[in-house]
Amino acid sequence: TGFGGLTRNFTRRKPVIAAVNGVALGGGFEIALACDLIIAAENALFGLPEPKVGLAALAGGLQRLPRQIGEKNALGLILTGRHVDAAEGKALGFVNDVVPIGRALECAIASNSPQSIRTSLDVVRRSLDIASLEDSIEEPYASVQALRDGPDAVEGPLAFAEKRAPKWAD
Repeated sequence: TGFGGLTRNFTRRKPVIAAVNGVALGGGFEIALACDLIIAAENALFGLPEPKVGLAALAGGLQRLPRQIGEKNALGLILTGRHVDAAEGKALGFVNDVVPIGRALECAIASNSPQSIRTSLDVVRRSLDIASLEDSIEEPYASVQALRDGPDAVEGPLAFAEKRAPKWAD
């Protein structure tokens, strides 16, 4: 399954969030790129410096970075081995949020419905493989039906109406 059990894991159903405090270069950046979200502390530094030492980012960095930030931006980092800070990572589009130093992990934790998160992850990933937007919207995703039939679909709106925090099933 690759570095950190993530870079070659294409079947996971639960989202993974990278909370980066400090340096994520080479394989560390490739692990972060394999995550669904990247929350970076202000002091975070990212890059694929492999060309500087005669190597290449072969744990998915060469494939993921262009898909996430576009070919030209990605090649600008990949071919030069240039490092970027958290703010530039956010501007380029691979960092989701920049937070104060030491708070990346704390800010990365969410309190949303686990079933809704799994469903959203499934639909996004599967819909990207369907060329037509209309077909991807009309696709009968099993995860959507499971969400609609599940307890979180009742608990969420009920908690909202009662002005309280929801108690998710799992």
